[in-house]
Amino acid sequence: MIHDRLIAMEPVLKEIGSKLEHTSIVWAVTGSTGMALQGMPVIPSDLDLQTDRDGAYALASLFSDRIVRPVTFSSTERICSHFGAFEILGVQVEIMGDVSKRMPDGKWEDPVDVKQVRRWVNWRGMRLPVMDLAHEAEAYRRLGRTEKAERIRKWLEGKTARQNE
Repeated sequence: MIHDRLIAMEPVLKEIGSKLEHTSIVWAVTGSTGMALQGMPVIPSDLDLQTDRDGAYALASLFSDRIVRPVTFSSTERICSHFGAFEILGVQVEIMGDVSKRMPDGKWEDPVDVKQVRRWVNWRGMRLPVMDLAHEAEAYRRLGRTEKAERIRKWLEGKTARQNE
């Protein structure tokens, strides 16, 4: 079942997709919206776009008239990225470039190569890049968000079982 919140994001996704379609920016929808676009029964809260460092600043430039948080390097105890946000039709769109997570030994992993872990979905006449759910589950696990990681893993296992019936 497609949630109304995801349907409400359709014009936002269309605008983003059409603006990025003919650019060299490597990007993907991630987080709850990416999960919902892949069929998971979640209610999207906002729209997260993952890209590389240059892509983060290019996205900010493309949507400069709607920036609500300029892209800058941002770091927490567990994660760092070039982070910013813009808004379209009341939907906050977060930009994350060169996402890296801190490993147990305290070192930072290499930034995620979005091109290697994205897949494409067709949704309501649009072809959209999304972050692979197995990758998302592992990313949440590394961030200590084990409940969310387990929910994705279980959903993926159920999907596989349904496909094998």
